[in-house]
Amino acid sequence: MQIDIRTTDIKPIRQTFDNVARRIGEGKTASRYQEATFDVQPMVNFHYRPFWDPQRELYDPRRTAIRMEDWYTFKDPRQFYYGTWTITRAKQQDNAERNFSFVEKRELLNLMSDEWRARVAAVLLPLRHVEFTANQNNCFIAAYGYGTAMTQTGAFAMMDHLGMAQYLSRIGLLLDGNSGDALVESKRQWMEEEGWQPLRRMMEDMMVLDDWFEVYAAQNFVMNGLLYPLIYDRFDLAVSEHGGSTLTMLTTFMVDWFAESNRCVDAYMKTAAAESDANKQQLETWCAQWTERAREALAPLASLALGEEGSGALADMVAEFKNRAAKKCNLEF
Repeated sequence: MQIDIRTTDIKPIRQTFDNVARRIGEGKTASRYQEATFDVQPMVNFHYRPFWDPQRELYDPRRTAIRMEDWYTFKDPRQFYYGTWTITRAKQQDNAERNFSFVEKRELLNLMSDEWRARVAAVLLPLRHVEFTANQNNCFIAAYGYGTAMTQTGAFAMMDHLGMAQYLSRIGLLLDGNSGDALVESKRQWMEEEGWQPLRRMMEDMMVLDDWFEVYAAQNFVMNGLLYPLIYDRFDLAVSEHGGSTLTMLTTFMVDWFAESNRCVDAYMKTAAAESDANKQQLETWCAQWTERAREALAPLASLALGEEGSGALADMVAEFKNRAAKKCNLEF
């Protein structure tokens, strides 16, 4: 008996969902990112208006001064949707766990002098509260933003900042032998030390803003854009020069995350600015105001971290940030 094996190509009737096909064209295969992002947020037929804001719908573009013809013009260059984001973060988490285990087992942070261990604790540990505020700010963006292309990035950043707060807490536990005393002291510093109050005031003022896109610009663009290079570049280098090079292993996630996050933030700021002159002017106004506030708020931290070189380093950070805004986002302020 002879058996002939044949193959048959079955062409699908359609390549993707209708709402995605309307955006990318009929007959084209959509990416997972496109299918998980385009038009996922409800746009019409809401059952009720929110009791706390009856003048607006549950999802309402009027919650920000920024105006977009199509809120799905925003495209995340990382192509992050829930699946790709969780896979990426899981790999980074595995790497971070290996680094923490390596440093803890060999007690490598003890290679630093007592003076620099105390400085690391004084500079890094109160930043747990900055990260938690960033978590809350991005929670606000995810809750009140418009369009899944925007709100899902807020949700991802929300959890990323919470993770970084936890990493800083674990560094504190390594420094104090898991007693927790360093974390208690860092909270006291955040609440009471004069040098931390400008930054604390700035972060708390962000938490009561009404415009979610202003929160996006102030937190994800300005504050992150100045704080991370100051701490995880300049301060990290100073610590390394004083026997603390292993600290870099514990803050690798922050460094990698900042470089990755910037790609998305820059793309979104550029897209919003390119939509209209009114958008561009509004973004430049917000960025100018919050950059000046951030410069003043970070000045005591720069001095605490870098001593006499702190003011010069912070000035460099501000100049580099403005150059990034002009080059990557077409914003000048």
